[in-house]
This record gives sequence, C-alpha cells and structure tokens, in this order.
Amino acid sequence: MSTVLSQRGLNWLRALTGNAAEQPGYPASLKVVDAPLAGRPARYLAVGPDADNRFPRARHGEVGLLEGWSLGQALDEVIAADRDAPVKRAVVAVVDVPSQAYGRREEALGIHQALAGAVDGYARARLAGHPVVALLVGKAMSGAFLAHGYQANRIVALRDPGVMVHAMGKESAARVTLRTVDELEAFAAKVPPMAYDLDSYASLGLLWETLSVERIEQPGAEDLARVRACLEQAEADIRAAGTDLRGRLGAANRAASRRVRELLRAQW
Repeated sequence: MSTVLSQRGLNWLRALTGNAAEQPGYPASLKVVDAPLAGRPARYLAVGPDADNRFPRARHGEVGLLEGWSLGQALDEVIAADRDAPVKRAVVAVVDVPSQAYGRREEALGIHQALAGAVDGYARARLAGHPVVALLVGKAMSGAFLAHGYQANRIVALRDPGVMVHAMGKESAARVTLRTVDELEAFAAKVPPMAYDLDSYASLGLLWETLSVERIEQPGAEDLARVRACLEQAEADIRAAGTDLRGRLGAANRAASRRVRELLRAQW
C-alpha cells in the first residue's frame, strides 16, 4: 500500500515566498528560498518528501543525514553573509516533519551529528541576531522538530488536527511504555507533555501564537495574508525583545523549570 506524502510544508513555503526560485546546491528534500518578509530579505527553509532520496528512511519528509547537514549549511550561509550587516535577515522554518530518519545507515553515519549540526546552525543564527520564526503547518515530531524549528525565537502553529507536536509517534510511544494507544491517550489527557494536541503544547509556554486557517493543505489568499501578518509580527517582536528564549518559561506548567533556574543561578 502506497504512503500519501504530505505536501503541506512545500505548499506553504511556495505560497509564502510567491513561488520564488529555490537556492541551488541542496538535496531535493530541502527547499531553501530567499524571499522578503516585512519588506526585508529573509530565508525560508522547509524539509519535504523525496521519493528518490538516496536514503530510503528519509523519503517521506523525515529529517535525515542529508537534511541535517544541509540545514546547517543553509544557516551558515545566512550567518556569514550578514556577519557585518546592521540588520540581520530573518529565518523562517516551515515545519511539517514526521520524524528523524531511523535506520542502521543513519546510525552508522552519525545522524546525531547531522541533526546537531542543524540545531547548532539555528541556535547560532538566533544568537547572532537573526530573528528565527518556526511555522508549524503539519507534524513536528521527534528529533526532526528539534533539528528544524525548535530553536526558533517564536513558534507559530496552525490549528488543525494534522498539526501535532511530540517526541514520538503514538504507536511507538505505546510500545515503549508497554501501553495500548488508548491507554496512552487517556494518560496524555492528564499529563500535558504526553499529549499531541496544540492546546496541551501551548500550556507548556512554547507557542507564541496559534492561528486558524480555512485551507491548510493549499492556502488561499486570506489564509496567506493572515499567516504572513503573524510572521511579520513575530519578527518585529523578536527584534524588539532580543534573541533569548526566556519567553518560553512564562506558562503555568513551567513553574518547576523556572524554580530550577532560580536555584541554579543562586548556587552559581
């Protein structure tokens, strides 16, 4: 049975960039597009499916070896190009990633290093003054989201049942925890970090904004205008507030995290 490959990330990337040309030199699974945001240059990044990917485990939109190293390369280019610029360009991560790529070749060839290279690229861009915004339009799962989007200054999510955030898919989590999927869902209803829905994720303080759209698979003009305006507001907020991630600690469910940091600062 064939697997339906999600095109959400690619459709939103094309819409937000006005179908601008992709930057050459990257694998087919990584789309790198330079286009304006709020009237200034920006770089848009999206990982998508590639049925011909040389690594079979990364053919459905997963973030694998090629994708991890290439994300780092795309971010290095931005950092180097704007090193002496008074205003750093924004980076927009369009996120629809089902997982990192699992496989013996991936493990043998160091997928942990490839994904760490992507994380490092996003973090260095953020700390260098580049506003980094992640737009969740589909799945944001596992190490793929950690590598592509989680380091953003601001995370914006579209409200839709197909937009999910978690460290592991439900079936895999059920196997690891020795529960059925139904038991896991009942448990997740009481423990927000175990849930997949956006409201539970937002209660952890990690989402800056959520938006409803009418056509999430293929955005219309009104959807596009609403999302573009939100991205512009997020960029302006980052430029005004700075590059750190302290805003993520404001939610009620992060009280313990705030307390731990207070104690660490007092002891050090």
